[in-house]
Amino acid sequence: MPNALTKKGEGMKQHRRSLLTFAVAGMAPALAAPSIARAQGVWPDRPIRIIVPYPPGGSNDTVARIIQPRLQELLGRSIIVDNRAGASGSVGSNEMSRSAPDGYTWLLANDTLAANDTLLPLPYKVATDFSFCSVLGTCPYALTAHPSLPYRTLADVIAEAKARPDFLSYATTGVGSLAHVAAVLLQQRGDFRMTHVPYRGGGPALQDSLAGHVPLFMSNIVIILPHIRAGALRPIGISTRAESRYLPGLAPFAAQGFPGFEALTYWTLVGPANIPPPIVEKMQQTIAQVLAEPAVQARMAEQGADIVASTPEETRTFLLGQVETWGKVIRDNGISTDS
Repeated sequence: MPNALTKKGEGMKQHRRSLLTFAVAGMAPALAAPSIARAQGVWPDRPIRIIVPYPPGGSNDTVARIIQPRLQELLGRSIIVDNRAGASGSVGSNEMSRSAPDGYTWLLANDTLAANDTLLPLPYKVATDFSFCSVLGTCPYALTAHPSLPYRTLADVIAEAKARPDFLSYATTGVGSLAHVAAVLLQQRGDFRMTHVPYRGGGPALQDSLAGHVPLFMSNIVIILPHIRAGALRPIGISTRAESRYLPGLAPFAAQGFPGFEALTYWTLVGPANIPPPIVEKMQQTIAQVLAEPAVQARMAEQGADIVASTPEETRTFLLGQVETWGKVIRDNGISTDS
């Protein structure tokens, strides 16, 4: 499923992504709030808060703390990483959406942002209540099996699932996670059925997968890559449209009978609606400058991330496309918080 981000990388070597060209800020429209209008000329003149809608230690928190030191050096102000976890990231997202649109509160979200837009009854909508800054990076999902099991390809899994519908079970980090929704899309397109076993986070799902208590695990590669490399989990397929540099030789789902299939986890910086465009542009350009530094790139690679550094308009196009794509899968398959 091509999107605005992956189209940019077609024809380029898979082991790297080019940083995108910085956008030049246009003239801001007249603003009703004088305090915001004054902020445009001096921003930032006080500390900036980045809300991470998950507990410390997860990939969102890690990415926020990777960019934090250089971001505050370049902007000349403190960057406060504020963990506000709960309800699949929607607690922190809601707090951000209700903040003043002055450029001092941002949200470092991931792929649940798009799924939650359809799955949960929220007081905000991505299309209308956010300012779009940048997608910092993307990361693939992989389907893995315990090495004691005979499954080596997606065809092996599908054959078993068709022979015994609902017999095979697969773990994810929770109902409505993109891992869950992407696995449902595979089943829908391949006309097979498995049983979803949702966990409350990646840690418990990983432990049960490593112990063989659940045969399959659909996860972004951040938490499973070391275990794949150690042979504790066997990779079956990956969710990028082409091979990943992190798992060379592993066939993507797109090459295993699901042409065009793509599901990415990503880390994106957004703010409340109506942040003045010059502030958004300055933040995006500074983020891109941080992500261009070799030390930051190396640390992002440790997360299994390909750097993107998209412009605000590219970010908007990508996120709204994700809301539409995964919202349709959720609606078509009746996925709910009770699934």
